[in-house]
Amino acid sequence: MTAEAATRVSLLRWLRRQLRQPTPARERLEAAIENRDPHEVRRLVKMLEFCYAQRRHVKKLLDQWELDVAATHDLDPQGGA
Repeated sequence: MTAEAATRVSLLRWLRRQLRQPTPARERLEAAIENRDPHEVRRLVKMLEFCYAQRRHVKKLLDQWELDVAATHDLDPQGGA
């Protein structure tokens, strides 16, 4: 498993624990994560009611994911999955 995939899985698991019910917002977040779109995930997360600690945690996960996605794109200029 690549670093990007591991971070993506961690992010999905965390969001599913925080958003226990499969709401449209959670489904949009999951789709953005599956489509490797950290910017969309950030936009969607801003609309959710998380406490400071939750926001800080998800921000760290997103920061790491963006670094991993960028590294993956640097290694594969065609953006392969």
